[in-house]
Amino acid sequence: MNTFGRIFRVTTYGESHGPGLGSIVDGCPSGLELTREDIQSELNRRRPGKTCVETERKELDRVEILSGIFEGRTLGTPISMLIRNVDVDSSKYEALRDIPRPGHGDLTWREKFHWVDWRGGGRASGRETVARVAAGAVAKKLLRRFGIEVIAYSKEIAGIKTAEVEIEEVKGFRKIIDSSPVRTIDPRRGREMEKAILAARNEKDSVGGVIEAIAFGVPPGLGEPVFDKLDADLAKALMSIPAVKGIEIGRGFELAKMKGSEANDPFVIRNEGIRTRTNNCGGILGGISNGMPIILRVVIKPTSSIGRKQGSVDLKRMEETSIEIEGRHDPCIVPRAVPVVEAMISLVLADHSLISGFIPRKL
Repeated sequence: MNTFGRIFRVTTYGESHGPGLGSIVDGCPSGLELTREDIQSELNRRRPGKTCVETERKELDRVEILSGIFEGRTLGTPISMLIRNVDVDSSKYEALRDIPRPGHGDLTWREKFHWVDWRGGGRASGRETVARVAAGAVAKKLLRRFGIEVIAYSKEIAGIKTAEVEIEEVKGFRKIIDSSPVRTIDPRRGREMEKAILAARNEKDSVGGVIEAIAFGVPPGLGEPVFDKLDADLAKALMSIPAVKGIEIGRGFELAKMKGSEANDPFVIRNEGIRTRTNNCGGILGGISNGMPIILRVVIKPTSSIGRKQGSVDLKRMEETSIEIEGRHDPCIVPRAVPVVEAMISLVLADHSLISGFIPRKL
C-alpha cells in the first residue's frame, strides 16, 4: 500500500500509462463543504499541455468522485477519486523496455521488483502526482476553513532567480503565479525563465530549479517529537515527489555561514502572542511550529527524459549501448511541480492539525 499520514491518510494508485490514477483520502472530518470543482481547480493547475513550456501530452485530468461526499459535504468516510488517462502513447517506450533511461528509476525499480511497467515509468512517473494533487485539494479546503493557506512558486529556473520580496507579500501573488507560464511571482524574470526552458527544449535538453513554499496561518504546537517532527514529516513528504533532490527550511544552508547571534530568532510579543522578530528557522523550532509562517524550498532536478544521445546498457544483451529518448516530456518540471509541492505540504499540515486537535475530527 502506498499510504501517507496517520489520521488524515492518503493512498494513491495507478500507473502513468494505465487506465487511470487516483487517491483515497481517509480521516477527513465529516461536514466539510467540498465539491468536485474544489478538486478540479487544483488538478487544472497541474494539468499538462497548457503552455509552450510543458509536455505536449494532453490529459483532461477530470476527477470522478466515487465516494465520501454527499450533497456537497464530506461524510467522514473514505473519499475515493479517479482520474482517467485519455492521451496515452506507449509506442516510444517499446524500444526502451530493456534499456534503462539515465536519471530515471528504471534500473532500480527493475532490480527491486524484477517485473515492472516500462511504459512511461509506470508508478515511478511524475504522472502519479496527479493523485496527490487531488488529495491535496481536500486538505487545502480543510486547512482554509481554519485559516491556513499554502502558496508555492518557482523561485529559480535554469539559474534565473526571482527578485526578493517580503514573505507576507507573497499572499497577494496568487493570481500572478497562476497566470505565469512558469508559475513565478516576477513577470520579468519569468520571461527569462521561459526563454531558458524553450532554449533547452530546442537543444533536446532540460533544466531544473527551485520552488519556494510558504504556509501562512499555521498555529504554534504542530509536530510530534522526536521522530515525527513537523519539519521531518514535511521533508519526507516533499522528498517523495519525483525529481525533488533537496529541501531546506527557513534560511536553510545559509545557516552554515552564520553565527549563532545572527541565526537565532529573538522572541517578541505580537498580537497578544509570542512570536519571533526574524524567521531564520522557517517557522519550526524543536520540530514544532512556532506560529510564524513556515518557509520551505525544494530543489527540482532537470527532467531526466531528454532527446540527446546518452549512454546506457541493454539488459537483455548485457552490453553497453546508447539511447535518444523520444516522446512527450516537460523540458522543465518546476512549473507543474508547484501545485504538487503545495499539495504535499497541505497533506502534512492537515494530518498534524488533526493530531494536535487544532482541527476537530468532527466539524
